[in-house]
Amino acid sequence: MSAIKFGTDGWRGVIAEDFTFANAETVAEAISRYVVRGEDARKGVIVGYDHRYASDWVARRVAEVVSSAGTPVWLTDRPCPTPAVSYLVRSREAAGGIVVTASHNPYRWNGIKYKASYGSSALPSIVAQIENELQFVGSADIPSLPSRPELIQPLDPRKPYLDALEKLVDWERIRKAKFRFAFDAMHGAAAGLLTELFRRHGVECQEIRGMRDPRYGGAHPEPIEPHIAPLQEAVVAGKFSVGFAADGDGDRIGAVDRNGEFINPHQIFALLVWHLAGSRNLPGEIAKTFSVTKLIDKLAAKLDRKLHEVPIGFKYICELMLEQDILIGGEESGGIGTSLYLPERDFTVSALFLAELMAWHGKSLGQLLDELHKEFGEHRYGRIDLDVTPRQKEKAIAWFSNGTQKIADWPVVRRESMDGIKLYLGEVGWVMVRASGTENLLRVYSETSRVAITRRVLSTVADKIQSM
Repeated sequence: MSAIKFGTDGWRGVIAEDFTFANAETVAEAISRYVVRGEDARKGVIVGYDHRYASDWVARRVAEVVSSAGTPVWLTDRPCPTPAVSYLVRSREAAGGIVVTASHNPYRWNGIKYKASYGSSALPSIVAQIENELQFVGSADIPSLPSRPELIQPLDPRKPYLDALEKLVDWERIRKAKFRFAFDAMHGAAAGLLTELFRRHGVECQEIRGMRDPRYGGAHPEPIEPHIAPLQEAVVAGKFSVGFAADGDGDRIGAVDRNGEFINPHQIFALLVWHLAGSRNLPGEIAKTFSVTKLIDKLAAKLDRKLHEVPIGFKYICELMLEQDILIGGEESGGIGTSLYLPERDFTVSALFLAELMAWHGKSLGQLLDELHKEFGEHRYGRIDLDVTPRQKEKAIAWFSNGTQKIADWPVVRRESMDGIKLYLGEVGWVMVRASGTENLLRVYSETSRVAITRRVLSTVADKIQSM
């Protein structure tokens, strides 16, 4: 069981190494045991899956395992984004949901996410219970039960999901703005969704990379550079107003301005905070994870909204949204959720609100971002992922924790260690290191007031770590 451990959002592993049918069955049984003990199992479980290799087969087996406990199961009849399962769990008042996906990870990975009865990431307390159940799976004292096919029913995940999202924005305003949209599905499970919503309302939207490809065209299904190069090319060549990109399971967003410039997740989050809390003046507080831009802090202060900062992982945002009046919460990876919908990140919801923001002001995302920079100063963020040995990782964390007083030309004036280690470099900005929860990587993040400074900080830290 030691090979199976839940990260920031579920369990993931390399296909045919860690992610095997046997391990997937083990995780499914642990979740099933939790549902029987911790939820009303009679309400049933919804099982969905993405476009990865064998996800459909694994989802069928997961459904069979859950049914063996006498729990009704609705198995989606096609691939669908993770947020669609979250919505269905909430709208059908199901006991929970299981999605076979590795989200934005490279194609060699797959995994399993559990969505709780409130329609979002499992809280840390629920994850702990599921991990505790792993020790009992396969016990000689607990015989395996046969699956019960009669308890497994097919479910169309797309129509009810799209019908719900359609109600979130001002379509008349979007239609009158006459913007032209491009959508990069990145060969993922969100394919066809945004184009369908725009089509319903007579808004032009062209999709690229919409076909299923378990190898994701040789790129990672993560909506950041360099993986979104095809979208950048399509936006410029087609003279689109903007391009939106979804990750592999449709819960994270990336964007490209009309000139092909990448709009990173921090900037997207800031624009959505500005729109929902500013332009629309909707009530509620703001939440962000530890690695998110300080621009959010400035926006929250200007808009007189309380700001909450939590560890990395949307489950911590979700926990706040369930307990307090949080209008919008976001993380560095492009996952953004709002109280107008679910306490859940969702690419399509974020894209719709960005389209509404553009229509509201009649401006491109680049123009709107320029306005934010003029008012609050420039915030230039960067991240690099380093393949490191366990020894390098240990030494890097120690160096950041108490071993360095200076990065390049800038003194370290303060440290924070909520999740990873963050160093503040005077008035210039900050740099942070954190070990990945799912891959053998050490992530280095930085934000300063200039692109050149951010790059220098990142390269200085990377060179130091790789020499350890």
